[in-house]
Amino acid sequence: MPVPITIAVLAGTTREQRESIKAARFIADYAQQLPDVEVIFVDPKDFNFPGDGNDPEGKDPKYSAITAKADAFFIVVPEYNHSFPGSLKRMLDSELQTYNHKPVAFAGASSGNWGGVRAVEALVPAVRETGLIVVSWDVYFPRVQDIFNEQGVIKEEYLGRYESALEKLFTELTWLARLLKQGRQDLADS
Repeated sequence: MPVPITIAVLAGTTREQRESIKAARFIADYAQQLPDVEVIFVDPKDFNFPGDGNDPEGKDPKYSAITAKADAFFIVVPEYNHSFPGSLKRMLDSELQTYNHKPVAFAGASSGNWGGVRAVEALVPAVRETGLIVVSWDVYFPRVQDIFNEQGVIKEEYLGRYESALEKLFTELTWLARLLKQGRQDLADS
């Protein structure tokens, strides 16, 4: 029987006109169908991160509790000016200890043809420094505004492609999450 795990799906921006939120919700909905997986959807608009860094006054206790509970993370990052949003960096910087030895997967999104590739590439060194372990698969949503309808539902012609990509990615993420969860437990018990 698989070990139950919790995955936090992080929407990567607080921007009002964010199209990437549609991809983030689609990914969270997909993950909620997986057996023995609990999903926590994290919208940075629901949190307060005053100041910078990992100091106690820069944390939001609700987000700290989520990162402590999560066994894995899935970050959906929009590409802004060839990189990732500052609001995502601020959220990630608020926690360090609770990220350590947990896997993270990425989805990139952009209004152009690159699909957030440069944002994901820029994000990898930052998350490695937090102790998160990057999985080897990513998924991209180029021209994200064309993939989802106005209500945020993925268009039928894209559904099979993205379900196939997510199946592969979540197979890797959940396997690694279970492996590392056991490893963290073994370390705590020793």
